[in-house]
Amino acid sequence: MPHFTVVPVKDLAQSSHDSLEGINWVDYRNTGQENHDHHDTVSSDGHQEDSPFFNSADTASKKNDFYDRNLALFEVRRADIRPKVSSLLSRLVNYTNITQGAKEHEEEESTEASRRKTPKSPNMGTMMGVYLPCLQNIFGVILFLRLTWIVGMAGIMQSLLIVLMCCSCTMLTAISMSAIATNGVVPAGGAYFMISRSLGPEFGGAVGLCFYLGTTFASAMYILGAIEIFLKYLFPQAAIFHATDPLGNDSAMLNNMRVYGSICLILMAVVVFVGVKYVNKLASLFLACVIISIVSIYAGAIKSMTHPPEFTICMLGNRTLVRDRFDVCAKTVMEGNISVPSQLWHRFCLAENISSAQCDDYFIQNNVTEIQGIPGLGSGIISDNMWGNYLQKGEILEKAGLQSVDALGTMENFGMYASADIATSFTLLVGIFFPSATGIMAGSNRSGDLRDAQKSIPVGTILAITTTSLVYFSSVVLFGSCIEGVVLRDKFGDAVRKNLVVGTLSWPSPWVIVIGSFFSTVGAGLQSLTGAPRLLQAIAKDNIIPFLRVFGHGKGNGEPTWALLLTGLIAELGILIASLDMVAPILSMFFLMCYLFVNLACAVQTLLRTPNWRPRFKYYHWALSFLGMSMCLALMFISSWYYAIVAMGIAGMIYKYIEYQGAEKEWGDGIRGLSLSAARYALLRLEAGPPHTKNW
Repeated sequence: MPHFTVVPVKDLAQSSHDSLEGINWVDYRNTGQENHDHHDTVSSDGHQEDSPFFNSADTASKKNDFYDRNLALFEVRRADIRPKVSSLLSRLVNYTNITQGAKEHEEEESTEASRRKTPKSPNMGTMMGVYLPCLQNIFGVILFLRLTWIVGMAGIMQSLLIVLMCCSCTMLTAISMSAIATNGVVPAGGAYFMISRSLGPEFGGAVGLCFYLGTTFASAMYILGAIEIFLKYLFPQAAIFHATDPLGNDSAMLNNMRVYGSICLILMAVVVFVGVKYVNKLASLFLACVIISIVSIYAGAIKSMTHPPEFTICMLGNRTLVRDRFDVCAKTVMEGNISVPSQLWHRFCLAENISSAQCDDYFIQNNVTEIQGIPGLGSGIISDNMWGNYLQKGEILEKAGLQSVDALGTMENFGMYASADIATSFTLLVGIFFPSATGIMAGSNRSGDLRDAQKSIPVGTILAITTTSLVYFSSVVLFGSCIEGVVLRDKFGDAVRKNLVVGTLSWPSPWVIVIGSFFSTVGAGLQSLTGAPRLLQAIAKDNIIPFLRVFGHGKGNGEPTWALLLTGLIAELGILIASLDMVAPILSMFFLMCYLFVNLACAVQTLLRTPNWRPRFKYYHWALSFLGMSMCLALMFISSWYYAIVAMGIAGMIYKYIEYQGAEKEWGDGIRGLSLSAARYALLRLEAGPPHTKNW
């Protein structure tokens, strides 16, 4: 039986050098030398590294807790071997999606709380530390607001191709990212840190700023999505601007989005400025909203096999009518024994008398019919929704197969029909959908909080991408199998009384999706506004871009105040665009460029075979990294070639600026390694034979 001796710690500063588990402790310093560095972090192999991204824990609290952690050795190990349900529930309650480095700022805001805080070693597992944060970041506004519309326009087959392309790109990037992340601790900054230390400060700064811009525009996209839900489905009467003619609805809606979006951005920025602990407390609520909303979609699809929901749509000939502008889907109604004109009749005709009325020609020559908007899973509607039906802007939604007499109608009645608000194509839909596949960096950004980062980051990230991909694939098939094609192509649900289209399928009520998607979208916007300033602060503190140095400063506890201000101003530019469909391709470019260089970094490090390249994650290959890089580049030009050129131009200018004006950094990166390898190869070639006199 081995003997254990507990020795009291005399030196206050020694407790800041405990090992990862807080049990075995060795002091390698000279005796009598005090340590004033408060930025020590623990690397993956147990040694401490100097990093500007972390604040050390309170040393006084560590001293008070030293005995307890040594005496609780066997208790902790037994708890790890036999986890209890109570501990799982406790972790769910304390779940947070805040990026690494934010929790330290939160604790410093209250000195009293920091004194009571018990210092703990990194103890987050795969589920809480990587899987759930990735899941929450990947699922977003596109799933609830645009996926049904994408299926309606592209058809089931092309929609599956879009999902396959985007998810394959992120899966290959996750493999490369797992290799880089398991090669050492990834501090705050995530993708920026990985690329800058692998490809050098020039590439790191350029791609880091692109990733920052992508995250900032993502906050604008989430805010626009939340305002769209608020104005279209929750409180339409809250609109400030109203259209004076049927063709002015779009401009009035855009102005409403700008006003309410700016107000929402200010409120969110204030919440983030006051403290990330408020965002942290709501993380569990936002995650629950996402999960409940997705479950309600599957429950509604299963229920539609036997009891499809009652959402009828009114058709005039083969054209789809806006359902909330009249009460009865008929030209005439019976009052007693007398047939009188209906509200629909008065919308298309001028006189009260049926016989002498001046009516729209198309209205007179075509019949009014009602069809089921949600036929259900067993209706066979999947065959009609299998292939694409792209529309031009202003084109009326028509159902093939319904009898219709082609006649000219008047422009005054155009507002009675459901129509396309933008021109659609396959490439446009790829750019709009890709943001719903992003968010895979959530696990690598918090590697310092993980108990076993080398295991949790690859497993959690790849499992999250697999889960979300399966949800997207199944959702595409379910939407195409349950919902009528004209309803799928109706972006804002005009044909189903202004209901959210995906909400019409959900069970038990459409309000489950509306409320759940609203709160999850607000939560995603808050998280983007929390993470983007910290990413900019991490870049600024590296001093590789001189004009960004001011953004490395903040409040006394390290909160990036100036970076938050710049983030709010850039996000306001996205909100002034006021269209979710126009903002989504912009952030797709920035994220794709970031993912491209993550794959490039992994490929370069693998081919160079540098001594420090020893990732714990073994299931990677340079060919997979090059394939992921090629897919990122292809998706950039497929989505929008002019946005791709602009994004590459921005990154190129930042690269050249850092090259000529930035601070010199020696990080042992891959680009310098390539130069060294080329020089070594050339020197070895010189020994192959005597040089020619002309070359001497």
